[in-house]
Amino acid sequence: MIEEIEHREFKRCLKISNGDAEIIVSLDFGPRILSYALDGGENILGWHPEAAVQTDLGKWHPYGGHRLWVAPEHMPRSYAPDNDKVNYLVENERSALFSKAADAAGFEKQFRVTLAEKGSGVAIDHKITNAADEARDCAAWAITIMRPGGEVIIPNEPFAPYGPEHLLPVRSIALWSYTDFTDPRYSFEKDAIRLRVDDQIEPQQKFGVLNKQGWAGYESQNLLFKKKFDHVTDASYPDFNSNNETYVAGGYVEIETLSPLRWLEHGKSIEYQETWELSQNHLR
Repeated sequence: MIEEIEHREFKRCLKISNGDAEIIVSLDFGPRILSYALDGGENILGWHPEAAVQTDLGKWHPYGGHRLWVAPEHMPRSYAPDNDKVNYLVENERSALFSKAADAAGFEKQFRVTLAEKGSGVAIDHKITNAADEARDCAAWAITIMRPGGEVIIPNEPFAPYGPEHLLPVRSIALWSYTDFTDPRYSFEKDAIRLRVDDQIEPQQKFGVLNKQGWAGYESQNLLFKKKFDHVTDASYPDFNSNNETYVAGGYVEIETLSPLRWLEHGKSIEYQETWELSQNHLR
């Protein structure tokens, strides 16, 4: 079922539900997915209404939830404001397309949200189009802000003991100037890197990996959120070849995935899909 509703202080939002799960998208700005929850349950996505970044293109607000950006990150191009109303087209009782005109950086952004007939599964089909006159080297960048208090899970490649068949590395990792692996929020395990979200610890942390496992997760109390994405063999990704990144600052946390880089001529597009799941099961 699809219906227009009020959500938080916003008068116009679109709710897509199937009796097992629901997803809410803003129609007043974005497009942004503001809420993802099991039927009658709590929203797994985060909300930061007080945050803002002033740029040469105007004031950009992260708000919360899920958004589509363009990588590599650039100031001010990445932070083009998206505070205007969103157009939408209902395609069927569980799917809608959200779009708007090109932003001040010259990119048109849209995504289609399709909820499964049953269960919590959601497909998000992202699309960025270069509306600028010049060609650009860029990638689709799907960023999801999670609620505070949980833990990001980035799976490692399958462990194998040292031997003549395992002499070469299996994955790269990208570090930022402020990445500090002595930070107590990190947990390095055989099967995953975990990064805990603690609103009492403010310093920013970020890292990226070439994630061939095709999923990343977030555990928060009794909920497990998983986003899945394709790894394209031999493709070139942004940020030292990263297709999966995470960023934490206090209670603010993002799980990010990226498409391969592509030289985008005027009028050309990049399409990129994520699928989501939400459950009350845990990985451990």
